[in-house]
Amino acid sequence: MLAARVRMGVLTATHGAKAGHPGGSLSAADLLTWLYFSEMKIDPANPHWADRDRFVLSKGHSAPGLYAALALRGFFPESDLPTLRHTDSYLQGHPNMNTVPGVDMSTGSLGQGISAACGMAKAAKYQGKDLRVYALLGDGELQEGEVWEAAMFAAHYKLDNLCLIVDNNGLQIDGPVSQVMNPAPLEDKFRAFGFFVQTVDGHSFAQLEAAFAAARAEKERPSVILMYTTKGKGVSFMENQVGWHGKAPNDAEYAQGMAELQAELARWEAVQE
Repeated sequence: MLAARVRMGVLTATHGAKAGHPGGSLSAADLLTWLYFSEMKIDPANPHWADRDRFVLSKGHSAPGLYAALALRGFFPESDLPTLRHTDSYLQGHPNMNTVPGVDMSTGSLGQGISAACGMAKAAKYQGKDLRVYALLGDGELQEGEVWEAAMFAAHYKLDNLCLIVDNNGLQIDGPVSQVMNPAPLEDKFRAFGFFVQTVDGHSFAQLEAAFAAARAEKERPSVILMYTTKGKGVSFMENQVGWHGKAPNDAEYAQGMAELQAELARWEAVQE
């Protein structure tokens, strides 16, 4: 139910902006829902709480998904989502930690968010803080060399308080990831870099719950959850369509997408009765 509302927030934000990146925001909506409503130690009333867990959206263009989750969790009003990318709005196309409550790192340049997350995890170790750091990367983002430099750093310093999540939806702005520059085999590569590796269905809350529990229990090495997803998940005409990587829905598409998500909400509520 919450994930459907996050997806509705993605459509509302990108429709209001007439721009943005719905495809990868929708594929990550279940993961963002799990993190912000079940996994992370956070306080919306105190976004700068020193002992909170941290989240870095390394694939920063999926900001509409992050904003939708933060708004639903209570960091700022959901009514602000349609101001995405508007002049003078604090909700810009990539996350800005200086303006958006709940954003822990400004991101946008692909490959760099993971390095920031590694720094946060190392600092927490140095300071003796009991907190965890999570970072979400795109599968296309793994084509960036800095990702693997940061992975080497994380393993070398045994950052067992770091958990990477890779959104493997198979599509990037130029087409299928496997055709643009294939980063596979991901499991073997991350293991070779010293990570505890798990593979899950990124739309299964049961699998996400089990994977994060196992990551928390792992000691002496960082974790990565390779999350296989559907780009545009939840909106029929967006699913597995590369064109929806960075295009906003028009009025008719917005109405159709919202109707589909409203129907999903209604089905969930009927099951609960």
